[in-house]
Amino acid sequence: MEEMEEELKCPVCGSFYREPLILPCSHNLCQACARNILVQTPEAESPQSRRRRASGSASTASGDYDYLDLDKMSLYSEADSGYGSYGGFASAPPTPCQKSPNGVRVFPPTLPPQPPGSGATGASSSSSSSHLHPPGSSLAPVPRNACLTCPQCHRSLILDERGLRGFPKNRVLEGVIDRYQQSKAAALRCQLCEKAPKEATVMCEQCDVFYCDPCRLRCHPPRGPLAKHRLLPPAQGRVSRRLSPRKISTCTDHELENHSMYCVQCKVPVCYQCLEEGKHNNHEVKALGAMWKLHKSQLSQALNGLSDRAKEAKEFLVQLRNMVQQIQENSVEFEACLVAQCDALIDALNRRKAQLLSRVNKEHEHKLKVVRDQISHCTVKLRQTTGLMEYCLEVIKENDPSGFLQISDALIRRVHLTEDQWGKGTLSPRMTTDFDLNLDNAPLLQSIHQLDFVQMKTSSPVPAAPFLQLEECCTHNNSATLSWKQPPLSSVQAEGYILELDDGNGGQFREVYVGKETMCTVDGLHFNSTYSARVKAFNKSGVSPYSKTLVLQTSEDSEPEEQALTFPVPLERLQLRRSTPFSSTLNLQNSFPGRSYFELRNSSHHQMTLHSSLQSLNSAGYETQSGPFSQIVDIKKLVAVAWFSFDPSTAHSDIIFSNDNLTVTCNSYDDRVVLGKTGFSKGLHYWELSIDRYDNHPDPAFGVARMDVLKDVMLGKDDKAWAMYVDNNRSWFMHNNSHTNRTEGGITKGATVGVLLDLNRRTVTFSINEDQQGPVAFENLEGVFFPAVSLNRNVQVTLHTGLPVPDFYNARGSMQ
Repeated sequence: MEEMEEELKCPVCGSFYREPLILPCSHNLCQACARNILVQTPEAESPQSRRRRASGSASTASGDYDYLDLDKMSLYSEADSGYGSYGGFASAPPTPCQKSPNGVRVFPPTLPPQPPGSGATGASSSSSSSHLHPPGSSLAPVPRNACLTCPQCHRSLILDERGLRGFPKNRVLEGVIDRYQQSKAAALRCQLCEKAPKEATVMCEQCDVFYCDPCRLRCHPPRGPLAKHRLLPPAQGRVSRRLSPRKISTCTDHELENHSMYCVQCKVPVCYQCLEEGKHNNHEVKALGAMWKLHKSQLSQALNGLSDRAKEAKEFLVQLRNMVQQIQENSVEFEACLVAQCDALIDALNRRKAQLLSRVNKEHEHKLKVVRDQISHCTVKLRQTTGLMEYCLEVIKENDPSGFLQISDALIRRVHLTEDQWGKGTLSPRMTTDFDLNLDNAPLLQSIHQLDFVQMKTSSPVPAAPFLQLEECCTHNNSATLSWKQPPLSSVQAEGYILELDDGNGGQFREVYVGKETMCTVDGLHFNSTYSARVKAFNKSGVSPYSKTLVLQTSEDSEPEEQALTFPVPLERLQLRRSTPFSSTLNLQNSFPGRSYFELRNSSHHQMTLHSSLQSLNSAGYETQSGPFSQIVDIKKLVAVAWFSFDPSTAHSDIIFSNDNLTVTCNSYDDRVVLGKTGFSKGLHYWELSIDRYDNHPDPAFGVARMDVLKDVMLGKDDKAWAMYVDNNRSWFMHNNSHTNRTEGGITKGATVGVLLDLNRRTVTFSINEDQQGPVAFENLEGVFFPAVSLNRNVQVTLHTGLPVPDFYNARGSMQ
């Protein structure tokens, strides 16, 4: 049962529920914790007065609109209501907030003024005793127009005149907690200790609270009415609590009546007075016991299916744990086998190394022998030549002519013969100093690099490098579309492709798609940037070489205002504007099934530039069917705003799209969020939303948000959105559930709301009907932002993009 413990703990205090209340959203809260997170709304802006002012006396008769007013989010600003993320009552002085063990922000309740002479001890006692109310004790009156926000689903609930008594108590949860605590058999702890609870020494039977000795003396003194209370040992008190009869649940509308029937339409237990005079008098009802058995049967059937899944999960976990052990054993065995195989390869290489070294030594000895033999032969011949030369010189010195002539012919022939002998290659070395051996290790190195496991190889070769199809590659607005194919004569089939893109600054390539398709669209690129793309194919045999690198140039940004450049614009396009920078990070949205992720890869050195497919996007003017350009427009008057529409893939399921995803409404009474397709991180961006339908005075919200903003609450309720919500009379700015800058002036059918996101100044400004609404709404914005709207079924809006910056912003920019 230990896994159940988190289900039994309050999300505010982190302890087991004490007197849990059931909220309309089906979550639970301790009664004391519910009082701690109450906030007070202004009486002048109560739901009843707003309902009477907004829709008159006849339009609020239906139950649906009452449900709307009950569950709608708080629409009060900090300035006029004191509301600000559990900010306490408007009349209360500022108090430091606390954070519960589950991370929920809690503000202490406002204490009544202390009578003169009261000390810190009395205040501490009052505060401690007010946190845990014994069953049956009277609650202090809840302020009028109080609002409670569920800490789990963040739904805001406005309390009626009954206050917290309007919420039914969860007796079933109390019983489960009692049984769980009894089963743990741990030492009973004091329930009033503020920090580390001490071991309880007594239990008050009337208060149903366990005390340690210091807390008993401070909070339960034996005097006055408390002197008649019966104090029991903790163990006996636990038994007494277990044996005490379960309290019968009473009707929240008629506290003296017990529940006797079940309203099928409202799905709540009711009493007979509710059927006669209450709001359930015309509803279908059934016997409480019959519905109790029916719901128990339904829950049991649902639990059977869940139990089967839990059983399968346990068996699966056992299987996974066995796999861990088996993987470890197989890993050791496989590593030993791999080491033995690699050692065998190393031994074979060493043997071949010894053989090759032997051949080198033989070549070495052969060269030395040839050179030494030539040295010996040349030395003998040189000695003979030198002796002949010395003899001839001595003969020349003789003065006997007749004797000289007798031998001169023979000496001349011997000298010529010896000279001829030296001229027949005798003075050329018979052996070179270089070794005529060249080790061919390339095949072996290639084999080593291709060394792989047998099960990953097949007999088929790797595919050839794909070709990027230039005629189908292009950029448009905030996306780049790339297309490729296999070479026409390639006979090797590719099982898939890997597309890589750099960061637009010459950085490393990243894998942005892996799959079987031959076309991919990448959204969210930088404006006026150069991206390099390449693709490779793969099959079971391996990966192909990369294709040639394709260089993509996104459209240029508008020039600075001081550069008054001009370019032609056709009449048909005067109301349209060029695209602008968008996201600073890659926002990958594949146009087909596949896998998108980033992984760093090495760059390619082969590049080619794509120009023709991007010509229309990079040029400032456009050719039309009506003829040549007919007007010259100053470039600084064109707004840098991207063309985009609403994104169905990220919107809440209740959002309804039409008009090519430019018009949206909702099929729910609750607020739902829809984002634009384009994310922005730099530049100036302006778009408008026209109000096509506005019924029953709802409160749509407009602004910007992160991709992971909550989609089932009003825009601005979390810290991922910056918005302006507006009704028919006034507007507020909201971020992280904080409301600021209430401004007079609302919307009606046909009105236009403008959103101006200036990421150069990091601000957001709003307008209604081309007039600025309030001051600059938000500042110091950083990161990627998506256009966002939240609305319900009473509102329909249409998105308009590519519009000029409004005059009020141009005037403010010129003054700055």
